Amino acid sequence: MVAMAAGCATVPPPEKTAAAVAPPSSASAPTPTAEAAPPGTPLTAVTVSSGSVTPTEQTALQDDTKDITPQYNDIWQRIRAGFAIPEMDSPLVEQAAQWYVARPDYVSRMTERARKYLYYTVQEVQKRGMPTELALLPFIESAYNPDARSVAHAVGMWQFIPSTGKHYNLKQNMFQDDRRSVLASTNAALDYLQNLYNMFGNWQIALAAYNWGEGSVQRAIAYNKAHNLPVDYQDLRMPNETRNYYPKLQAVKDIISDPQKYGITLPDIPDHPYFKAVTVTRDIDVSLAAKLAGMTTDEFRSLNPAFNKPVILGATNPRILLPYDNATHFAQALQAYNGALSTWTAYSVKATVSPVQLARNLGVNEAVLRDTNDIPARQLIRAGSTVLIPKADHGSNKNVSAAVAENAVLALAPEAPPGRRMVLRVGKYGDSVQGVAHRYHLSPLQVAQWNRTTERGIFRKGQFVTIYVTHTPRIFVAERKAEERRVVAVRKPQAKRRVIVRKPTTVAERQRANRNKELRYSVRTRDNHRLVDVAQR
Repeated sequence: MVAMAAGCATVPPPEKTAAAVAPPSSASAPTPTAEAAPPGTPLTAVTVSSGSVTPTEQTALQDDTKDITPQYNDIWQRIRAGFAIPEMDSPLVEQAAQWYVARPDYVSRMTERARKYLYYTVQEVQKRGMPTELALLPFIESAYNPDARSVAHAVGMWQFIPSTGKHYNLKQNMFQDDRRSVLASTNAALDYLQNLYNMFGNWQIALAAYNWGEGSVQRAIAYNKAHNLPVDYQDLRMPNETRNYYPKLQAVKDIISDPQKYGITLPDIPDHPYFKAVTVTRDIDVSLAAKLAGMTTDEFRSLNPAFNKPVILGATNPRILLPYDNATHFAQALQAYNGALSTWTAYSVKATVSPVQLARNLGVNEAVLRDTNDIPARQLIRAGSTVLIPKADHGSNKNVSAAVAENAVLALAPEAPPGRRMVLRVGKYGDSVQGVAHRYHLSPLQVAQWNRTTERGIFRKGQFVTIYVTHTPRIFVAERKAEERRVVAVRKPQAKRRVIVRKPTTVAERQRANRNKELRYSVRTRDNHRLVDVAQR
């Protein structure tokens, strides 16, 4: 129904040494019911709801392939025609090329994986008048894997970290992560690259900034200028990863330019779109969408990795990607389908609760609740969180609201471990996680988790360390025994002093004894702290 096309951004000025970019292919005029699309945009989006598909829409689906007019024999030829970034003369380029040559299986998997996405990427790059080398950048970033994740939490084909993804309006919530979306991430990456080119006026430097950050590159350029040094890519002080970044891209470019020279065989990828974008307006299970499209779930997810849950929420009108022929099959199967489209719904948690108790309250399986919402062991679900649960009434067609679909979050809190909580303060020499665990007869992993560090972590002087004990720690037993021995040694009673009093024998002695009896008093002896009676003579 609606022609899909990303909005064209302002085209940056070309580099002085750049060659002309091949013009995009033209397409026939859209039907009167379609929005005007930029030239060379054969990708079509079809709005699909639970209602029937009209004959006009069905005809548009069947005849859509008539708009495709390939200009080149294959996508590789089209990419070669659009190369425009100046060559870099560096041994790092040849070194990177040899790395790929030594791994033909890796190159084969990488280029075969790109079959699904490469046409769209090249199409978007050329619509903006950008060099087609940029369509090869996902080979460097993720080996063209839209589900890739790095140790720095960068995600997707273009490896967006969360903050940069938010800056370029990529949705990141519990139901959808657009950093994995082929459409959204590609357009965000090209926006970012255009901004970097407008900032630096040089594609090699812009690519360095894409890898290292524009602030870091600006500081490196400022340093060179302050020291009267050149500011070309190879002259800047960079981390090794960034220094090798563009050479890797040029190595891939060189291999694609002349694969026979390097003994590489590129897969035959036609200059034709692989998929269509289909807009859905109703909640639909991922498994059902794949079934209606005649695909396996894994095939469906390879084109739609942005959807994190087993259901796609229609409130935000998301676009799903389907192979070109499967899109028609999907529309026809959906028209004939009479059952409920979704078996899942969302539930807002009112008070902090354990998954066990929540599952019992809602009458759902605890394992399903944990697995569907990625809730690890020993975690509580905080109040205000949203969880996805099976519908009690599987025949219901009620959709999850747009507010929940856009803003739902799942917040977790660690369960209070069993046992007595103890807070320790680290001495002046510091301490380690393993040292604390050993002294208190605990697991280093437990101590690390309680204090949000690693098993090899170090505690600083004066830092407070939290532990939970269900037993009397060995160190306390030793200290208690030592204290008991010390107290016993101090308080152990000694032999009582014996005072020998001779009985008075004479009258004078008896009289003196009677007087002294009245003057008798108690004194504390120095050696045993006991009170004894001593006659004062």
